[in-house]
Order: sequence, then C-alpha cells, then structure tokens
Amino acid sequence: MNYKDNKEAVDALRLTYDKFFTEIQKVIVGQDEVIKEVIIAILSGGHGLLVGVPGLAKTLLVNTIAQILGLEYKRIQFTPDLMPSDIIGTEIFDSNKDFKFIKGPLFANIVLADEINRTPPKTQAALLEAMQERIVTVAGVRYKLDDPFFVLATQNPIELEGTYPLPEAQLDRFMFNIRVDYPSVTEEIDIVRRTTVDHKTNLDPVITKEDIIFYQKLIRQVPVNQNVLEYAVNLSTKSRPGLENSASVSDKYIVWGAGPRASQYLILGAKTFAVLNGKYSPDIEDVQAIAPAILRHRLVKNYKAEAEGVSVEDIIHELLV
Repeated sequence: MNYKDNKEAVDALRLTYDKFFTEIQKVIVGQDEVIKEVIIAILSGGHGLLVGVPGLAKTLLVNTIAQILGLEYKRIQFTPDLMPSDIIGTEIFDSNKDFKFIKGPLFANIVLADEINRTPPKTQAALLEAMQERIVTVAGVRYKLDDPFFVLATQNPIELEGTYPLPEAQLDRFMFNIRVDYPSVTEEIDIVRRTTVDHKTNLDPVITKEDIIFYQKLIRQVPVNQNVLEYAVNLSTKSRPGLENSASVSDKYIVWGAGPRASQYLILGAKTFAVLNGKYSPDIEDVQAIAPAILRHRLVKNYKAEAEGVSVEDIIHELLV
C-alpha cells in the first residue's frame, strides 16, 4: 500500500470520523476532546487511560464507541480480589478428560479495565503484559489476541485508600492520559433530560475492524517532515532533568522525564490528529495539540513542585512555549 496512492483513503477516514461523531452524539453529550483522544489512540494503535471522578459516563462512552466501531467489547470491573486468571482465562479438565482453555474477557477488541488501580499489581501486570505483547501465556501455551486490540482503563483521581497506583513504567504503556472533566451546566441539563425518560437510542456502526486495521497501517505511512520529527524528540528530551538540552522547568521541578516511547507516540498521535483534521502530513502544531495527553502521565514531579503547587499541566505548558 502506497501512501501517495491512498489520499482518497485519507479523505474517506476524515468523512468516517465525521459520521462517527454524529452517531456518538446520539448518546454522549459533550466530551468532544475526550472522544477525539480515544479515537486518535485507537487509530494510532495505542491504549488510553481515562481519569475522572465517578458518574462522568466513562463506561458508557467506551461502550458506545465500541458499538459504533463495530468491535467486540468486554468490561472488566477491577477489584482487590481479582486474579490474573480471571481476566486472561484458565484451563479446565473437561468431560473428555482433556485440558481445555477457556478464554477470559481479555480476548476482545476493546477491553474496558474499570478502576484499574483497585486491583493488586499481579493482576495489573497480567493486563499490561497483554497490552504490550498482544499475547497471553497460559500453561506454557501462547495465545494471540485478536486485532485490533485496545485497552481503555479508567481511574478515579481522588480515591487513594484501597488502591494500587500504577508504577510509572506501567503507566508508560498507555499512549494517552485522558482527563474526563465535569460537563457544563447546559450539557448537564441535556444529560439529565436524556437519561430520565424511557427512550432507547439505536446506534449504527460506521466502520469495521478490518477498516480500522487498514487505517492504522495508513496512518503509519503518513510522511513527517524532519523539523517536526526533531521537535517531537526535543520536546521529550527537554522534559528530562540534568541533560544538556533540559528545559529550566524540568531541572527545577521534575525527577524523571518522558522516555523514547513518548517521542514515538507524539509522532503517531500527530499523524492521526493531522489526518482527522484534513491534512496529509503533520506539523509542529499537531504535535503540540496532542502533547499534554501524552506527557501528563510520564512526568514525575519533585518535592519542590509539590510544595509550590506546580501542576504537571503547568510544566507541560512551559515545555510547549
């Protein structure tokens, strides 16, 4: 597949994206930026961590997106007693006296890991290994997960008791940290009006999983100018304290900065963002547009930042200036 010969496919993706928004707005009120970032992650082949307080329709959002994309969807409610076998699957001894593998909910196209920080590290690690390798191993046998495969995990930012925070190395496997904020007053009035009547909305799939795989390959063929590539890499390296080209805000407020995976995701995300906005190649503004969602879970603040009330968002703003 040659990118130059597939500009019509790029245009078709843009039209499909518009149809997708039309469908999802039948159910979801507002949250346009959240929806856009989820779609960018999916088309880029990445995973997303949705961070927001309860009641903001994170589960409904993921379920709706899965329906419109025509993908198999499974939801896992993470709890303190959840074991790796509960999500991966297990072997049973059947009536024919043979071992048979029963697949767990991880075998789906979109997996919603609800409240991922409520389950112990052993189960978190099983999920995160599958995210990275797209393969699970049970009793020495490797099972490949279906393509496309995406994990959208949710996390409550205000609860700490009874939780197991994800280590930075595991957070790094998520392409985006997506903030889900409260709706506006007007949006909340619309939400209450829609959800307090007896009405069921029918959704029409606008794309197939084969189309998604095709578009993922197409995105990777989008050309990137050298100056955009260098900007993305320099943005990541500026966030690392103690280096020759470190930003002053990094030396002052950051313990650990973004790794090379951030640079990769900045380019992939910028490619997708550009295509969805009708462009055939990304520019620096496209990198800047998706940078906060990629960097906010990869920067580790020091005590000075905490003491002075400096947020990760403030640091990212300084890096982008």
